[in-house]
Amino acid sequence: MNAPAAIDPALLDDDGLLRDFESWNEGLARALAADSGVGELTETHWKVIRAMRGNFARSGSAPTMHRVCREAGVDRSEVNELFGYCLVAWRVAGL
Repeated sequence: MNAPAAIDPALLDDDGLLRDFESWNEGLARALAADSGVGELTETHWKVIRAMRGNFARSGSAPTMHRVCREAGVDRSEVNELFGYCLVAWRVAGL
C-alpha cells in the first residue's frame, strides 16, 4: 500500500477540520487518519466514515454518534477504539 499523501494545510481550519466537504477523498482520509494517530483504515473505519458522510450530506451538520453507530452497525465503544474520540472521526470523515 502506498503511503498517505501529504495534507495541504490550506484545506483545514484552525481545528484541523476540512474546510470544504466536497474536497474530501479516500486518499485524504488515509492521510488525515495517519496524521491523527488512527493508523491504517479498516473496513470498520470505512463503515463509520460512510455513515458520517452520508448523514452530513443529508443534514449539513455533524451527526450524533448514536445515529452513526446505528447506521454503521458498530458499537459506540468500538468507534472510540477506532478513532479515539469524535473530533478525530469527524476530521477523518472530512466533516
